[in-house]
Amino acid sequence: IIGFIWKGLRGNLGSLEMIKMMNQEMKLTLRTNMAEANITFVTEFFFLGLSSKPRDQFILFIMFLFFYLLTVLGNLIIITVIQIEPRLQTPMYFFLTNLSFLDICYTSTNVPQMLSNMVGKKKTISFTGCAIQMYFSLSFGMIECVLLGVMAYDRYVAICVPLHYTIIMNRRSCIHMAAISWASSFLSSMVINVLTLSLPYCGPNVLNHFFCEVPSVLRLACTDTSVTELVVFIFSIIIVFIPFLLIVISYARILLSVLRMHSAEGRLKALSTCASHLTVVALFYGTAIFMYMRPQSKSSRSGGKIIAVFYTIITPMLNPLIYSLRNKDVKGALKKAISKHSLA
Repeated sequence: IIGFIWKGLRGNLGSLEMIKMMNQEMKLTLRTNMAEANITFVTEFFFLGLSSKPRDQFILFIMFLFFYLLTVLGNLIIITVIQIEPRLQTPMYFFLTNLSFLDICYTSTNVPQMLSNMVGKKKTISFTGCAIQMYFSLSFGMIECVLLGVMAYDRYVAICVPLHYTIIMNRRSCIHMAAISWASSFLSSMVINVLTLSLPYCGPNVLNHFFCEVPSVLRLACTDTSVTELVVFIFSIIIVFIPFLLIVISYARILLSVLRMHSAEGRLKALSTCASHLTVVALFYGTAIFMYMRPQSKSSRSGGKIIAVFYTIITPMLNPLIYSLRNKDVKGALKKAISKHSLA
């Protein structure tokens, strides 16, 4: 998949350099003629997408349509199984339900627009539509970061202080943690988007991306974006790095507790409950940190699109597979539900 996408991206490099030169010329001209006007002139953005070749676009359309349907179906199955199985009414699966619902929302924010652009002649989005997509895409990405941190804390409490687990992770606490994850992320995304959209966009409107994302939109601003980039970096540390630090600390404590266990069976059971979560963390955080916490001037823009494919499409698709294939409780509940349906 990566090789195929990269091949398509390389085909865009010649035209991309020409577009970049045109954008720079337009910026200089418009900045000279309209220096006093702080007005947004751009009414729509044009996507370069993942490939400019019709054949490649068709193949990518089929591939990503399959991925999207698999993502929605897989996460709906996870949510349904957790809701109908009494044994799964625990804090861990409460957060997993949140994660599955979040993945459906996250991928639905970007993929339908991308699929439409692949088969349609007009590969554009309105300025308002771009603003909405950018806001919700960033919000859902931030929620996932915080939620994965909360899930790591849940595993820490369950393994390191099991006698106090039901007291610490009671239903009220779980609801509060989930609510804080959603509310803080929506608020943080609003701050970043207001700062990004308040900049003047006075002409260049070609996005080297397949959806509206803050770093790619900022490159089209007709002014210095260093302050906004600094704010994005600060919020990335707060929303991305701090939950990641919580995950690292939680699993370091978990590892120490597991090593102190005398029973090999107990160690295996403790580690198996964390394996799925660690896999998801590695997939999502590895790509998100690389995208948002590196200097923008040194970023490979074509490579950035490949990274974005991972955390917006691949990871949400793999999450239900990871949690169902590596989790005995989920597999058992799923088999039970299928057998009941078959008998009925």
